Amino acid sequence: MDFRILKKDPETSARTGILKLPHGEVPTPVFMPVGTLASVKGIHQHELADVIQAPIILSNTYHLYLRPGIETIANAGGLHHFMHWSRPILTDSGGYQVFSLAEQRKLSEEGAIFQSHIDGSRHHFTPENIIDIQRKIGADIMMVFDECTPYPCDYAYAEKSMELTHKWLHRGIQHFRNTEPLYGFEQACFPIVQGSVYPDLRKKSAEVIAAAGMEGNAIGGLSVGEPEEKMYEMIRLVSDILPASHPRYLMGVGTPVNLLEAIALGMDMFDCVIPTRNGRNGMLFTSEGVINIKNEKWKNDHSDIDLNGITFVDTQYSKAYLRHLIISKEILGAQIASIHNLGFYSWLMNESRRQIEAGTFRTWKENITKKLENRL
Repeated sequence: MDFRILKKDPETSARTGILKLPHGEVPTPVFMPVGTLASVKGIHQHELADVIQAPIILSNTYHLYLRPGIETIANAGGLHHFMHWSRPILTDSGGYQVFSLAEQRKLSEEGAIFQSHIDGSRHHFTPENIIDIQRKIGADIMMVFDECTPYPCDYAYAEKSMELTHKWLHRGIQHFRNTEPLYGFEQACFPIVQGSVYPDLRKKSAEVIAAAGMEGNAIGGLSVGEPEEKMYEMIRLVSDILPASHPRYLMGVGTPVNLLEAIALGMDMFDCVIPTRNGRNGMLFTSEGVINIKNEKWKNDHSDIDLNGITFVDTQYSKAYLRHLIISKEILGAQIASIHNLGFYSWLMNESRRQIEAGTFRTWKENITKKLENRL
């Protein structure tokens, strides 16, 4: 993996860069569509590549481990071959899913024992076997196993959880360095900053993660219910500690406004289910604000979905037609809305890079942020 910074914004911490990975180059800042089960819901791989023009996607270690099973993926020659995707893939560690299974898991220094949400079967994740699983998946970037704390949680719990994440970090990195990739290309491994919303814990965790000397670093445990200003405070604090020469990945964030604020704070990589999940439920993102396509006002609006003359993707469908599909629960409606929203997110990243290159990012961000949360 190689990361090169191309341009720094003069008025914020935003920057553009190129992340070179075994399966291709990724311009940053970048949004990664979420392909939890080796599929971005309702979207063909050729649409991801050619219409949305996603340079990288994210898949989920926990879910792939349960279905279809890691051996099935390994027998296909890795996830790229299994899902017929030739561009880079990042896999998360499964830590967030273990967090979400709070009623079905038990944590110890050794790892996490959890019950499958599918059939109740018991499984054991450790920092070592999470690396082994991701070796078999064959992602370009893999994550070290961590514990994601809930919000709210008290200081004692957040500290204990952070220390556990750090212990898992050292074991995971050691195992990563003692093992080899399986498919003829190198894999990168990112550790994850934790510490909930406590500044001293976040600072300590960022220092530990930075000292690990890995090729990139991630920030986890945010966008789990805390106030947005608290999230930005934690990002700002951590960004000042993590090495500027390495990519910074903000996990699970977020809305268009969240992304722009995080870019201004020096973040490079993002993922979130919001564009596809909200799209399936009829919420469309545009440069002028948010459309609830189910509203009666769009019933006879035969204009294009895109507003303001900006084409995120060439959908060729009207608001009235999309409203009809969504209201009728036609699968095509969810597909069109998801493609539109991912196209918007892709446009937002492209435009952010263009504005950073031009030195106008701060002014542009301030102007567009006023519009993005409008309800149209």
